[in-house]
Amino acid sequence: MLRVGLTGGLGSGKSTVAKMFSALGAHVTEADAVGREVMQPGQPVYGAIVEHFGREILNPDGTIDRRKLSSLVFAGGRIEELNRIVHPAVIAAQEEWACKLLACQPDAVAMVESALIFEAERSGTVPNWRSRFDRLILIAAPDAVKIARYVERISPGHWDAAAAADAEARLAQQIPDSEKAPRCDYVIENTGTLEETDNRVRAIYQELCTLAQQDRPPG
Repeated sequence: MLRVGLTGGLGSGKSTVAKMFSALGAHVTEADAVGREVMQPGQPVYGAIVEHFGREILNPDGTIDRRKLSSLVFAGGRIEELNRIVHPAVIAAQEEWACKLLACQPDAVAMVESALIFEAERSGTVPNWRSRFDRLILIAAPDAVKIARYVERISPGHWDAAAAADAEARLAQQIPDSEKAPRCDYVIENTGTLEETDNRVRAIYQELCTLAQQDRPPG
């Protein structure tokens, strides 16, 4: 099995590219989706977050209001506090997923989509996370493009200055593409058409499948 990390900053188009890989046959797990699962009421992570940040981050039904929590950690410079709670649980869930996949499909391309592979390694919340992947793919785009995409997602059809400021604050917490690219095996410059991006994805996926076959144990 070939373990592949798919990373990219906010607004890079990482989720769109992940769907392209999935359509071709890659097995994809999304870090954000796993994070949402471990933050549900009754989960240990949920209790740790509420204890650390207070009950004011909760919705009336007791679930975590992710927007309130996000505003709190980004505006207050407390993102690392949240990451230290959430990241270990997310990684453990991803490892369990990968082990189950390996047992039933040893030649699979197992892809983890996560914006913070390098950031988690830098902060120490997941030491040496980069080394857990056989290959790493970066989805890159200029910051101006990332911010515009984020604003369009939050406020379709018109410019939202508050959303743009939020995007800038989030990007400031992430390592620039220029520092990530030299440590990646593939870089997809996601600034062209969807067709151009899809063609690049297809070419990379063919290489990944070949590598996965080579890594398959004999017998």
